[in-house]
Amino acid sequence: MSWFSIFRMGLVQLALGAIVVLTTSTLNRVMVVELQLAALVPGLMVALHYVVQLTRPRMGFGSDRGGLRTPWIIGGMVVLALGGFGAAVGTAWAATAPVAGIALAAFSYALVGLGVSATGTSVLVLLATRVPAERRAGAATLVWVMMIVGLAGCAGVAGHFLDPFSPARLVGVSGVVSASALLLALVAIAGIERRAERLTAQTTGRTDFRAALREVWLEPDARRFTIFVLVSMLAYSAQDLILEPFAGFRFGFTPGESTQLSGLQHGGTLAGMLLAAMAGRQVAGVSLGALRHWIVGGCVASALALMGLVIGAVVGPEWPLRANVFVLGVANGAFSIAAIGSMMALAGHGRAAREGTRMGLWGAAQAVGFAVGGVAGTAASDLARWALDSQVAAYGLVFAVEAALFIAAALLALRIAMPARAPASPVAHPVAEPPPRGVPRAGETA
Repeated sequence: MSWFSIFRMGLVQLALGAIVVLTTSTLNRVMVVELQLAALVPGLMVALHYVVQLTRPRMGFGSDRGGLRTPWIIGGMVVLALGGFGAAVGTAWAATAPVAGIALAAFSYALVGLGVSATGTSVLVLLATRVPAERRAGAATLVWVMMIVGLAGCAGVAGHFLDPFSPARLVGVSGVVSASALLLALVAIAGIERRAERLTAQTTGRTDFRAALREVWLEPDARRFTIFVLVSMLAYSAQDLILEPFAGFRFGFTPGESTQLSGLQHGGTLAGMLLAAMAGRQVAGVSLGALRHWIVGGCVASALALMGLVIGAVVGPEWPLRANVFVLGVANGAFSIAAIGSMMALAGHGRAAREGTRMGLWGAAQAVGFAVGGVAGTAASDLARWALDSQVAAYGLVFAVEAALFIAAALLALRIAMPARAPASPVAHPVAEPPPRGVPRAGETA
């Protein structure tokens, strides 16, 4: 796959991010502030969209059997666009008919989860099977940076057109965003796959989903990587909802300052992603490290940064919190991109025609990690505050547990054997794009 084709896949992720940000951010605020609903309502909606993503393995298996990923990407984007628009309609309707509006919104959030599952899983599988080994870290960075651009860009533009706010304006803006994102994705994905590149379904045609999932789970590296993804995502997401309150309690940050702190962390995450794009490359004859090194190093650095927050809880305002949070973001970004690159490398490592099932299993583990992590982080801080009778000590304890989880994730990553070379599947290197010469070995790329 050429860099231009990878860029086109990034446009699909950009479109996906543009729809998702309205449901997980904008509608969240509208429900709580404008509609004065309990914060638990949007919280449960977001959790629902993660729970639905447990369907990722089934969708990945479906694309394995069919042999083409494009129909799943297109179908997923259609469902996602309908879900995003429906969630806005349900939220607006809740202003006059709360029960009916919330019910429609909940159904639509489930559609969002299904759409993200189908599109996101198939995009990753398509990249995994067609991107040469030496480009995987860079491809993962490009695609995920474009998704972040979609998140940030849509939030800014939509926010501008939402003022002055009205339910009708919310529905109108959501409709334009959903339709535009769907059109962009359809144009971007057109022609990426060709009918001649269809996978032979010899291994999947006689196997049902449960048997295929069992086969993948019995593969040692697939199972270890699933556990790694779950543990690392728990550690990654557990601090999302408590970092800003921690800054307010211990460092006296105002709401504006704590929001800026979150932005600083995201900036660090983007910097870490860009750094990890260099994995597997050489500069002036010096190797910049394999994907495994970046995963382990990113997890360890994340653990150290979290321990820095523990120290900050003890030291107080004298601790350089902003620098600490920026370093945490860099470490998180580096490990996450390296993990995605490794996921792409491992997707074809094992029994043939199971790439989608493996990627779906790992995507489901990620969704569970995100869903549980945020709830667990806040619940643990409340429990620790009750047990320790100190809000600051409670936050410090949660950060310490997260650090331990990152160390555990690093140890798990060391046990995963990366493939010796790119998988020799019929779509690993399409006829239209012959494989590059001198593809590095596993130790140089993963």
